[in-house]
Amino acid sequence: MKTRLEALAETLGRLLVPLTWANLVANIGIVVTGGAVRLTDSGLGCPDWPTCDADRWTNHPELGLHGYIEFGNRLLTYVLAAIAIACWVAARRRRAEHPHAVWLATVVALGVPFQAIIGGITVLTDLNPWIVSLHLLLSMAMIAVCVALVDHVSGPQRPAAGRTASRTTLAAFVVGWVVLYLGTVVTGSGPHAGDAEAPRNGLDSQFLSHVHAWSVYVLIGLTVLLCWLARRTAHAVLLRAALLLLAVEAAQGVIGFWQYFTDLPELLVGVHMLGAALTSAALAWAVVAARGRAAPAPEDAAAGPSAEPLGMLSR
Repeated sequence: MKTRLEALAETLGRLLVPLTWANLVANIGIVVTGGAVRLTDSGLGCPDWPTCDADRWTNHPELGLHGYIEFGNRLLTYVLAAIAIACWVAARRRRAEHPHAVWLATVVALGVPFQAIIGGITVLTDLNPWIVSLHLLLSMAMIAVCVALVDHVSGPQRPAAGRTASRTTLAAFVVGWVVLYLGTVVTGSGPHAGDAEAPRNGLDSQFLSHVHAWSVYVLIGLTVLLCWLARRTAHAVLLRAALLLLAVEAAQGVIGFWQYFTDLPELLVGVHMLGAALTSAALAWAVVAARGRAAPAPEDAAAGPSAEPLGMLSR
């Protein structure tokens, strides 16, 4: 007779695909909510960590609206953790069918507490812009891993792209991450510090904006080349991924220039942060799309070995 834990694991196993998507959406969402904390000057709404202030674990009325906003974002970490753990259990249940899903889900699950620690360090250092930059980039990396996990469990069967297309994809991925990093440096030199008293990195914001823009031009050029290579080789999956990446880049470019010429209004900056998360996801999809993918193992092949991980969970 199945224990409740075994029954729960079996149910989660059937939900593996939606759980991987939930992982991706939740990690993109936490970037947006983190941006809202920053753009409302609520970064130190809870001035301590892991407690909210010196003697309380939760926010209280004396901390005002900023305290509620910052503490609310901290609570979302638990939602992120719950989804990540559920996805990990589901991946173990289906590991014979999707052999790499467990370690991908493990990376995401371990990333959640690590991200919380980095977030705590940002508070304890009064929102040091370089630590804040690391905090955002870790979210971007987790988004990329989530995309790889989604593709592993539900991506289409496809051949590997040719050598030139694969190298172009990797080049776009590297340049894309340079773009993301430079974006955080620009933000660290600008007005949205997350708190009125938080330090800036002291660099020239206007000069950095131009450097950031030129890196975007290089990325767009590589993406156009990738679209052409995918079309020439009739690699449909890579072509769709490259076109999506190009669309995200174009939208980000428009929003970036718009916010630059309108003195960085909060709403546009928030949309630009969402675009950065989508850029990370699109870059990762282009990379996995260039790799070959065989048909997944049949469902019945996964049935036999699943008892062992369930036994471990029940102990």
